[in-house]
Parts: sequence; C-alpha cells; structure tokens
Amino acid sequence: MLSTQMSEGRSSSLPSVVPPSPMEAGRQRQGRLWSNLKEVCELLHVASAAAISDEELLFQHVQFKTGQRVHTIGQPFDTLYIVNSGFLKTVLIDEFGNEQVLSFPMKGDMLGVDGIYSKHYSCEAVALSDCDLILLPFKKLMALGRIHLELEHVLYGVMSRELVREQAMIGMLGALSAEARVARFLVSLSDKFAQMGYSSKLFNLRMTRHEIGSYLGLTLETVSRALSAFNEIGFISVDQRTIGIKDIDALKTLRRLPPSRARTKQGAAAALKVKTAAAESANAAMAGTVQTLESEA
Repeated sequence: MLSTQMSEGRSSSLPSVVPPSPMEAGRQRQGRLWSNLKEVCELLHVASAAAISDEELLFQHVQFKTGQRVHTIGQPFDTLYIVNSGFLKTVLIDEFGNEQVLSFPMKGDMLGVDGIYSKHYSCEAVALSDCDLILLPFKKLMALGRIHLELEHVLYGVMSRELVREQAMIGMLGALSAEARVARFLVSLSDKFAQMGYSSKLFNLRMTRHEIGSYLGLTLETVSRALSAFNEIGFISVDQRTIGIKDIDALKTLRRLPPSRARTKQGAAAALKVKTAAAESANAAMAGTVQTLESEA
C-alpha cells in the first residue's frame, strides 16, 4: 500500500492503482484511503459515470504535510490530483527564485491539468496546510475513457471548468482596480467556503498577504491597505488571518475605494447603523417582556 505521506520533492513515479478485493476495498474506503468513481464525481460536483461499477475503479488517497510539494516544475506528468481536504497553492518560479502564485486549490479542485500537453508539470504545487489528495493516474483514466464515454465527458467537463476559472481570473486582473481585485478575491473565498459546507461569513486565510498579492498582481502593502480600508468602512472585520464578511454585496459591487475622509464617515455611519439595529432589537425584546408581564398580571 502506498504510504499515507510523501516526502517533499517526491519521485514522479507512483505505484499503479490496482483495485483490491471488494471486502478489502470497503475497509480501506472506511479508512479514507480509497475512493470510488462515484465519490470522486461527487467531490468534483459533476455527474458520475453510472456505467462503471463502484468496485471497477478505485483511487488512492495521499496525505501531504504543510509545506510539502505535491509536484515540482518539470517533473514528468503521470497523475491528476483532486483536493479532498486542505489548502494548496500552485506557483511558477523564475530563475531568481521568485514565485508567481497561479491558484489556491481547495476541496473539490483538480491539480495537474497543466502537465497534459507537455507531459511535464509546468508549475509547482505546495501544501498550505495538511492536505488529503486523491490520485488519478492519467493513463488509466484515458484507457477507461475510451471504453466508457461517460467518464471521458466527465474529465473534459472538469478540465474545461478549470480553464474557465483561469480565464475569469485573467479578465478580473485586466479590468478591476487593486481594491476591487482584493474584494472579488474575498467574495470568491466566501463562495468557495460555502460550497465546501463551511461558514461563508467567517474564515481563516491559509495564504499570506504576500501570496494573495502575487496571485492578484499586487504588492503586499496594497493588499494590506485594502483589507484595512474594508475593515474601516465596515465591509469586513480583520483579526490577523481571520476574516469576517459583513457586507458581501458591497464587496461584489466595489469599483474603487472612496477617499480616506469619506471612508471615515462611511465607517462611522456603518457603526451607527449596527448600534441602532442592536438598540432597536433590545427595545423590541424589552417591549415583548413587558407585554408578557402585563398579560400575566
């Protein structure tokens, strides 16, 4: 059985995924070491290939620790990866060692598509937290895809979805101001956390502000200023890496930040609005209590 951990800069070769007996596979799946095709499709939020039985194709899980590399630039391509849990980043690295962040894969995202064309991975994938990934041996998938067209359509659909996301990102970088880029990034994170079944209003940033800036084409200082301004206005709350979303609609529609003086007034107005709402709620509760006491008397 493949070890549940792989060291940093691992070898590109992986043992072939050979389905064990149904009884053995069931025990392994309960231990979260294997997933069948239906489970993989559910994770990807795509329709499963019903023609393939649950035991015909099984995919093994591998765990990575924070900071470990899943694959490196130039490593021979042989496997696609699906994030089952945890957070990662994919990066390009220039000759001077500078990183350009390309994406932040999370649960349900697919890694390794960039290696299909050249047969080598063109970027590096690094775990930002402890991760559980599902291995999809590419040659095995292609062979099954020729037999089961449903599986082939599923793969093409997922790859196309990844391409659409990249195009949307490129469009955002070219059309939005620096502050709007940070706002849309927070919105996308909120949506992703909701899709994963977590809170969309309160979450931790697994990536640093420098990494966010690299992803958005901004400096660390610009990202920090934007987050501070959003906090000042009342769009979000910031506590180190913990972000609380207070006005998702404002983040979605933001084009540019108002001047600093206007932000101060806007923030004061937002605070007053919150206090007023709290006072009204307290008054309503008190009125209800008084009414109850009067009725009992």
